[in-house]
Amino acid sequence: MCGILAVFGCIDNSQAKRSRIIELSRRLRHRGPDWSGLHCHGNCYLAHQRLAIVDPASGDQPLYNEDKTVIVTVNGEIYNHKQLREKLKSHQFRTGSDCEVIAHLYEEHGEEFVDMLDGMFSFVLLDTKDNSYIAARDAIGITPLYMGWGLDGSIWFASEMKALSDDCERFISFPPGHIYSSKQGGLRRWYNPPWFLEQTPSSSYDPIVLRKAFEKAVFKRLMTDVPFGVLLSGGLDSSLVAAVACRYLAESEAACQWGSQLHTFCIGLESSPDLKAAREVADYLGTRHHEFHFTVQEGIDALEEVIYHIETYDVTTIRASTPMFLMSRKIKSLGVKMVLSGEGSDEIFGGYLYFHKAPNKEEFHQETCQKIKALHLYDCLRANKSTSAWGVEARVPFLDKEFINIAMAIDPEWKMIRPDLGRIEKWVLRNAFDDVQKPYLPKHILYRQKEQFSDGVGYSWIDGLKDHANKQVTDAMLTHASFIYPENTPTTKEAYYYRTIFEKFFPKNAARSTVPGGPSVACSTAKAVEWDAAWSKNLDPSGRAALGIHSAAYEEAVDAKNKSSLSGSPKKLQGVGEKAAAVV
Repeated sequence: MCGILAVFGCIDNSQAKRSRIIELSRRLRHRGPDWSGLHCHGNCYLAHQRLAIVDPASGDQPLYNEDKTVIVTVNGEIYNHKQLREKLKSHQFRTGSDCEVIAHLYEEHGEEFVDMLDGMFSFVLLDTKDNSYIAARDAIGITPLYMGWGLDGSIWFASEMKALSDDCERFISFPPGHIYSSKQGGLRRWYNPPWFLEQTPSSSYDPIVLRKAFEKAVFKRLMTDVPFGVLLSGGLDSSLVAAVACRYLAESEAACQWGSQLHTFCIGLESSPDLKAAREVADYLGTRHHEFHFTVQEGIDALEEVIYHIETYDVTTIRASTPMFLMSRKIKSLGVKMVLSGEGSDEIFGGYLYFHKAPNKEEFHQETCQKIKALHLYDCLRANKSTSAWGVEARVPFLDKEFINIAMAIDPEWKMIRPDLGRIEKWVLRNAFDDVQKPYLPKHILYRQKEQFSDGVGYSWIDGLKDHANKQVTDAMLTHASFIYPENTPTTKEAYYYRTIFEKFFPKNAARSTVPGGPSVACSTAKAVEWDAAWSKNLDPSGRAALGIHSAAYEEAVDAKNKSSLSGSPKKLQGVGEKAAAVV
């Protein structure tokens, strides 16, 4: 990942303003510690902090066309840049950077080229011939981008909020799949896939087509000139990423430089579910596995720094970002700069445990569409900013455009959880990789139940966070929360605690509006909470909150019920049900 900052239309173009832009760009240096660049043209500034992954020697930014009339600053990776270069043979390329194609595509096609890019990206481009500019963000919002407006009429774009929040009166999260054009004066959506309309698809399920699409998505993300690995929790998604990467690594150009043994990384509390499962998968695949441990106290000590980097007060995101943030620091210390990760699968296939309660395939599909559309506010934000905090790039093959189109075209009846047919969550994905002749994973791993990352690192992590928050936030503080925080009012002490930290770093109204709100259970949308009346009484984002579904779902609840049946006394979590294990 890199860090970009662009400002257009500044009234002040003095040396002091240039120094200010440099100062603000430095706030993004954690994203790109390898080099810094700045291009100034009149009242326009394009700054860049580089993390060198492809062509480290010559790919410094900003990048230009042949006569330097087109300037572009990019954060991301363009996986099909070689194919695009073949279509741009009349152009002269100055570097081996995958991102240089953007300047030349603009010369050839004007503003209508963004859909030709296969990758993850946020970029800003200035055409000095008419002083027009465009900004665009990838289809799903894998890379972050913010847009702001200054009191002097200037317009700003930055990879992270911290680079523009002090100098902009208002700012927003730049919507994924959109382009901003100064010529047209507004945002428009360039990404218009069939699933975006949320109409129920009817294509038949072909496991081989799905498998090949995912293998292709993983293989193209092995494009790197630096050491890399895979984040391996031992769950289905990260295990499949690792399995496919292992199978095809030897065929990649990366193997020529870094060898054919894959490195895998996992973090957790001592004896956590993830550590055990990841170790087993790593042993099966023969990876060089790196296991990191952290304590609850170490996680708590890192919370302020985590919230500063990830720029949210969402409870689920902070819970999961903290171990990922700690792990990324360890990974960087090993000299690794790029990792593959398993985000996106649960949204595409309905992998969260609350999907067990989906009443029909139409609502199931609509929920998956809504979840994908919101990924840039949750898991994409977490994966990108937690790793970028230490100069590590995270790539997410499940969010490949072609793979999403194939997966979201499947009749959702195939995705529905059907215990009567032996189908658990994400059955269509599990089945696609259930190869008897040449197994990708052991059966019990392939069919392991979903663990949210914040749960899998160790259940006592969440409990420790709650205990800590309870000591910091009084009952009176929570009672009066609606007066202190009228927008997205925190409803738990944990949420209140995170909000106070966030407001310390980002006190403006615009900042708090970039974070979504609303009720949720086990990472559901507010609409899905309606699927089970009991959930409204247990609005916790942990996967264990899907009461009666997770096999480890607040096991104390079962104890409470048993004790209640003996003593007759009511318990807080009474009525969870005995069928938790039977469901899975």
